[in-house]
Amino acid sequence: MRMKFSEDQDKNFFFSQPHQPFFVLAFINAIVTMVVFLLAYKGYIFLSISPTDFHFYGLTYLVFTPAFLGFLFTTFPKFTSTDAIEKKIYIHIFTILYFGAILFLLGSIVSPFLSSIALLLVFYAHFRGFLILKNMYDTTTMEDKQDIFWILFSMGFGVLSHFLFIVAQIFYMPLMELATEISMYLYLFLLTFSVAQRMVPFFSHCMNDKNTKLLQTVFVLLSFHILLEAIYSNSSFPIDFVLAYVIGRELLRWELPFPNPNPLLWILHISLYWVPLGFFLGGLTNFISLITDIQFLALDTHTLILGFVFTILIGFGTRVTLGHSGNMMQADKWTTYLFYWTQVVVVMRILVSLIAAFGWNIMVLFDISVTAWLLMFIFWAVRFFRVLIAGKKLTP
Repeated sequence: MRMKFSEDQDKNFFFSQPHQPFFVLAFINAIVTMVVFLLAYKGYIFLSISPTDFHFYGLTYLVFTPAFLGFLFTTFPKFTSTDAIEKKIYIHIFTILYFGAILFLLGSIVSPFLSSIALLLVFYAHFRGFLILKNMYDTTTMEDKQDIFWILFSMGFGVLSHFLFIVAQIFYMPLMELATEISMYLYLFLLTFSVAQRMVPFFSHCMNDKNTKLLQTVFVLLSFHILLEAIYSNSSFPIDFVLAYVIGRELLRWELPFPNPNPLLWILHISLYWVPLGFFLGGLTNFISLITDIQFLALDTHTLILGFVFTILIGFGTRVTLGHSGNMMQADKWTTYLFYWTQVVVVMRILVSLIAAFGWNIMVLFDISVTAWLLMFIFWAVRFFRVLIAGKKLTP
């Protein structure tokens, strides 16, 4: 359904809806942080924190978190039947995130002190965003609050993991592994899955009864995964196999109409199919690593985060951008090719891990995978930034 859109755009169109500035910031950060990480990983520049920690923090809290906030600031009022967020409130949070991102990128290169200030700024914005969503949850009069509870709950784990990262980085580094595990599974994955299980069946006109225990079951299993990893690295493989089975069976029960001729739908379906595959590969590689010396260079988390979270981010981000700008809710050839390219990014990163497991030199393939990531975000920006910034109408 095409949304109503005024042709009389004001001069501040860029800030007229929450998702616009936050999406632009997230996509610019996706490009810049990956370039800096590539240069640091290859030894061309030296960072005040490890390249791995920079990579994790940059993607989790400078890319995915602004994208999440932009999406939820736009959709959560609809989910909760509450008033839209005031412009001055979300602009304030955006401004803090903007300066926090700049300070983090500069501080990581030139000054640990600036980097520490940046961590606090970005955390403040993240925490404030969580409180805004919590206020909407607390004031809603809706009776069925299950889905919005899990969205808010997982955002809370994002704040917790963010806090643990800062404590680990500044005071106590052994906390870093726990911060990473919580952020990957109880924040990035659980929040995205909570939204997906609500919206994808609805968009796909799937009429099967809702599994009210699904998110609770997934949360318990994810918690056991984190606990086992805290006890002994790679010991979570049984839980990964169970998660693959539980979520795979649920996706089959939904009877998603795939393959689907509508790219705006099949990109969402593909992202969901990566979930059981990601957990299965995670279980398999963790088991192999447990009984051998073979290491797979984080294949499990990259398959899950890129295959599912990244892919559905592009799908939902494109859908929201089109639907809230007065453009037709349909994917042209350019957009469709971008959706195909998301899978190139995922597959290339999986190949990097597999090559590393064989002990071969990964640098050429690593460069190709990073280039694929950069091209994805650059071409998406070329296509959609003019929509987000100025409300332009797209032509096929």
